[in-house]
Amino acid sequence: MKVVVIGLGSMGKRRIRLIKKYNSNIEILGVDSMPEKQKESEEQYEIKTYSELSDISSHNDIECAFVCTSPLSHNYIINKCLCSGWHVFTELNLVQDGYDDNISMAKSKNLTLFLSSTFLYRKEIEYITDELKSITCPLNYIYHIGQYLPDWHPWEDYNKYFVSDKRTNGCREILAIELPWIATLFGDVMDISAVKRKISNLNIDYPDSYMIILEHENKTAGVLVVDVVSRKAVRNFELYGEDIYISWNGTPESLYKYYFVKKINENIKLYGEIDKQENYASFVIENAYMKEIETFFDKIKNPEKEILYDFEKDKKILSLIDRIEQI
Repeated sequence: MKVVVIGLGSMGKRRIRLIKKYNSNIEILGVDSMPEKQKESEEQYEIKTYSELSDISSHNDIECAFVCTSPLSHNYIINKCLCSGWHVFTELNLVQDGYDDNISMAKSKNLTLFLSSTFLYRKEIEYITDELKSITCPLNYIYHIGQYLPDWHPWEDYNKYFVSDKRTNGCREILAIELPWIATLFGDVMDISAVKRKISNLNIDYPDSYMIILEHENKTAGVLVVDVVSRKAVRNFELYGEDIYISWNGTPESLYKYYFVKKINENIKLYGEIDKQENYASFVIENAYMKEIETFFDKIKNPEKEILYDFEKDKKILSLIDRIEQI
């Protein structure tokens, strides 16, 4: 198989690294308009790189593409890939530009159009999903996700990549990461209210903090706090009801279930091996990213295979985020 990775920033490099780990026989081509990123990828991963998609037109045996560029460029690039007859794996889009056209084209060409939603592939989410199957009591949750925006990519200025753009801002990205698994666990959001504001001196033209109350179709209610201000990177989740208490701080080691009869707070260990890269917060691990890649390639081999998340579901989530931003 021959694969092209479009965008050789941090996510593009991660996908290259994991594709090689998944199957070292896959031939990978890289595309990026910045010569320094091309050179770095060639040296680190021993791949051929190009400046433009048009430069790889001579490779008529490419089967799939990984779109790892800034979100506002995804629509055009995905469309070009589908027109070329390639299966597509894309990182978060954050906007619905071109969704209907690309969904329709993928269906008409029998191509896989796969959208990353990494937390749905975390073992902790799988565990909580299983636990909820036996719970009938009403539930509440409290969830805070925050990290100071300049710390997201300490190697580059936050004003120089997509989180500085109001349409693809940092809080919107957090919501697009978290809401898919929250909605999968608790169902569609039926009612919503929010307080949003800017409390930092960051050079951004959007709110840096959201306090949101969500009411789901299964009667679960949640408080979701999202920000790009917290100087300590946090992902603190509590789920509770009369028959359950689960807490999780986002790391593989921090999932706990409280057994109220025994009054024991037990650490739930789910990972035999944790794959982690330096320079990322403690809750960023590679295992789920790898699981996404495996699922994508399985979907190409078995088109009838059900996947956890797709563009149709993402349309609903992005519409929900639009509602939150318009409150």
